[in-house]
Amino acid sequence: MRPLFAAGLLAAAAAAQAADATFSVKLLTPESALKAALAAQKSCRERGYQVAVAVVDRMGVAQVLLRDRFAGPHTVDMALAKAYTAASFRTATGELAQATQPGSAQSGIRHRPGVAAVGGGLTIEAGGSLVGAIGVSGAPGGREDEACAQAGVAAIRDELDME
Repeated sequence: MRPLFAAGLLAAAAAAQAADATFSVKLLTPESALKAALAAQKSCRERGYQVAVAVVDRMGVAQVLLRDRFAGPHTVDMALAKAYTAASFRTATGELAQATQPGSAQSGIRHRPGVAAVGGGLTIEAGGSLVGAIGVSGAPGGREDEACAQAGVAAIRDELDME
């Protein structure tokens, strides 16, 4: 009986280990990413700003990129960098800008390729899990970019909370 019991425990342990070898994640749908980007763009337009808006998935890969017709050419790369940075570091880029000031222990983060430690990038979460991030570039400053990004996240908040 003991060998059978031991075999059962071993099988249960193996099954538990196999279950731990994978995990499920929530992903932002392209439709929700587009809705957030359009809302951010609209918010900036209403304030008189021509911007680029990028929405990335939880791994920092672009899902949506919008550039208003008069947004500067640099805004595309900067919006993507802000969204990537927010997703990668799982924090708002404005907060990262404060934490990585020159002379601080984390200042080296600013020198990583693709990192934008300037306001305008926000994480997008659902049920406490990161599902993506949004970055806005082209308003007169990081705070203004972030306000437009917040409008984008707010536009899909109800959809995210229902998941």
